[in-house]
Amino acid sequence: MRFNRMLLSATLVVVALVVQVSVLARLHLPGAVPDLLLLTVLGLALVYGHVGGCLVGFGAGLLADLAPPADHAAGRYALVLCVIGYLAGLVKPESGQLRTATGPMAVVVGAAIGSTLLYAGVGALVGDTAARHVGLGGLLFSATLYDLLLAPFVVPAVMWLARRAENDPLGETSGSGKASDVASGWLSSGTGLRIGSQRGGFRMKANKARVARAGRIKGVKRL
Repeated sequence: MRFNRMLLSATLVVVALVVQVSVLARLHLPGAVPDLLLLTVLGLALVYGHVGGCLVGFGAGLLADLAPPADHAAGRYALVLCVIGYLAGLVKPESGQLRTATGPMAVVVGAAIGSTLLYAGVGALVGDTAARHVGLGGLLFSATLYDLLLAPFVVPAVMWLARRAENDPLGETSGSGKASDVASGWLSSGTGLRIGSQRGGFRMKANKARVARAGRIKGVKRL
C-alpha cells in the first residue's frame, strides 16, 4: 500500500475505534454495539479492493483486539475483519463509482451478518459462549439494524476521502514526467546558456577550424 493509503487508513481506523469505544459502547443499546470500525473497513475496501481491504481489516481488527476494554483473545476480531475486508473488496466497482446505494447497503447487511456469525463461531472454537447467553438471533438483528442506520453517514464519507487520497497531485507519474524538463531547466539556469545555442556554437567553431585548415593546405601547395 502506498503511504497516503496507509496514513488515511490508520487515521480513519483510529478515529472510528475511539468513537466506538468512548461513545457508541456507552449508549447501552439493546443487543449488539454499532460497529463503526466495520463500516470504516467496508468503505476503504470498496475503494482499495480485496488486497487493501484485507490489510486494513486485519490492522483494524488487531487494534480493536488490543484496545481496552477488550475481553477476548487477541487476533479474534482481526481474523473477522480481515475476511470481511477481503470479501468486500471483491465487489469493488471497476469504474470506482457506485451508481446506486443498493450495492453498498447489501454489502453492509452481508458484512454485519457475516462478522457476527464469524465472531461467534471463532468464539465457540476458543470456548467463549457469550453469544449463546445473549442470543445469536438478537445479535444478528440488532447488529444489522444499527449498521444500516450508520452506513449512509459513514461509508460514503470514507469512500470519498479514500478517492481524494488516490488522486494525489504529487504522485510518481507527474514527478517522472517532469524529470527531463527539470533537468534541462536546471542546466539552462545554471550555465546561463541554452542547449540549442551551445550546439550552434560548437558547430560554428568546427566550421571555422575546417576553413582555417583548408587555407593552410592550399598555401602549402602554392609554395
